[in-house]
Amino acid sequence: MLLLATDTSGKHGSIALARGNSDGSCNVIEVVPLAGGTFSAQLVPQIADLLAHHGFSKSDIGAFVVASGPGSFTGLRVGLAAIKALSEIVGKPIAALSLLEGIALSGGVQGKVAAVLDAGRGEVYVGEYEVAGHSAKVLSEDLLTKEEAWGRVQSSRVITSDRVLAEVARAAGLTTSLIEPVDAGKLADVGWRKIGSGDTVSSEELEANYIRRSDAEIFAKNRH
Repeated sequence: MLLLATDTSGKHGSIALARGNSDGSCNVIEVVPLAGGTFSAQLVPQIADLLAHHGFSKSDIGAFVVASGPGSFTGLRVGLAAIKALSEIVGKPIAALSLLEGIALSGGVQGKVAAVLDAGRGEVYVGEYEVAGHSAKVLSEDLLTKEEAWGRVQSSRVITSDRVLAEVARAAGLTTSLIEPVDAGKLADVGWRKIGSGDTVSSEELEANYIRRSDAEIFAKNRH
């Protein structure tokens, strides 16, 4: 099955074409990087170019994989809107992934793990999972200060793609794995396993997983 995967959650994004196989494996055909700040202008044309380059059209897509968060509000809205529209047009399902889950599963570690991403403002996104085989059971996903995070994950192996966070976690005495950044190609692999188990949503059901409240929500709460 042909998969289209997208990640517009961070400063930089990516899209990927991949082939999901009946044995559960996934072969990435190509990953195309997207420069941050221009997702709204780049995403749809880049998807069209990627499909055309490999001799496909949107009707060949069998399923979609998308990073649903956490991350940039604007970036996530752009990415999810594009996948919603394409899914509605071709009538194919979507595997929505937390980027934290992708990090947790990319660490190659079994048992209790904590995926950590820099959230700015002195905070981090922390996803705690119980990893068994190629699946991850969500224990929690939160936005925490770094101090709160290191206290929370004492019994877990920390997995991150951020070198600075890895160094800080190790300095705090935590067992830590530094991995390569998770791009759309790696998300396609995780998403294919979700698709195989029926863990998908329709275009109407697809929602962002921001974890952090928007500034508008924070300011509105502070006014009351």
